[in-house]
Amino acid sequence: MKNTLVFVVFVLVVVGLLFSISGKRSPQIPNDTDHRAITDTTVCLGCHGPSQKYQRKTTHPPKHECFKCHKNKKIRRENRPS
Repeated sequence: MKNTLVFVVFVLVVVGLLFSISGKRSPQIPNDTDHRAITDTTVCLGCHGPSQKYQRKTTHPPKHECFKCHKNKKIRRENRPS
């Protein structure tokens, strides 16, 4: 019984470690004057849409919900629970 418990704990630790290091992190939204006031995805696509000056890479997922992956440091701090 003790060996089984040790094995289960070991497997959970290994799976947790692999999960924590495997995720690809999305870049944060820069905290500059061009990006501070952006609250709508359509504004993002004005510069990062197809054939724009700063268009997304061809490897970028075809999502148009920018704020699901890309976060702003300031917004992230404000939304943290106290």
